[in-house]
Amino acid sequence: MGTRTTEKKTDDETTVPAQAATETAAIPEATEAEAAGKAAAKADEQTDDNAALAAQDEASDLDTGDGTDEPGPDTAPAATSNGIAAGAGAVVAAGLGLASVTGTWLGTTMAERANLLGQIKLQSGKAQASEQISAVYGASWHTNALVNGFFALLAVIAAAVVLTRSRATWVRAVAWGGLALGALGILISAGMYLDLFGGMPTVPKMPAGGGGPAAP
Repeated sequence: MGTRTTEKKTDDETTVPAQAATETAAIPEATEAEAAGKAAAKADEQTDDNAALAAQDEASDLDTGDGTDEPGPDTAPAATSNGIAAGAGAVVAAGLGLASVTGTWLGTTMAERANLLGQIKLQSGKAQASEQISAVYGASWHTNALVNGFFALLAVIAAAVVLTRSRATWVRAVAWGGLALGALGILISAGMYLDLFGGMPTVPKMPAGGGGPAAP
């Protein structure tokens, strides 16, 4: 009896360490499998996140290219037309301002017409010397001033219209030049019309009671 009991205890002691060793060996294998599964899941999640980010970047690039880098077919011609019109307006304003300062062919022609009308008026009746000067000289002078002032006013209006909005640098520079010349032309025309640069010529009065030549 004592021998069997000892053998049974020995068998139990031998079985317990073996089971413990088997369980201990199984635990690392299970842990490694779980770790591998988790790593694979994380890799899949990172792959999905990278794919989503790449898709978002592509969509952003497409939106940026469509809206900012390449304007639509309707926007580009409109901007080009506005730029051409603004540049033409600035050049016209500068030309009109220069013409108002230096004089125009139309002003010269109108002045000659006024001179001719004054001569015709003098030949049809008697007039004093001051009236003759005013009809021949003053009328043509004032007519030329009015025509130049009209061109100067047009230059100021054209330049003001161009400067009402933001334009290219050269367009604004030319427009400001036209505005300055137009303002100068208005001042010169006003001075001419009001006789500020010089009064009308006058005929000196003859001395009263002038006698004839003395007798020898």
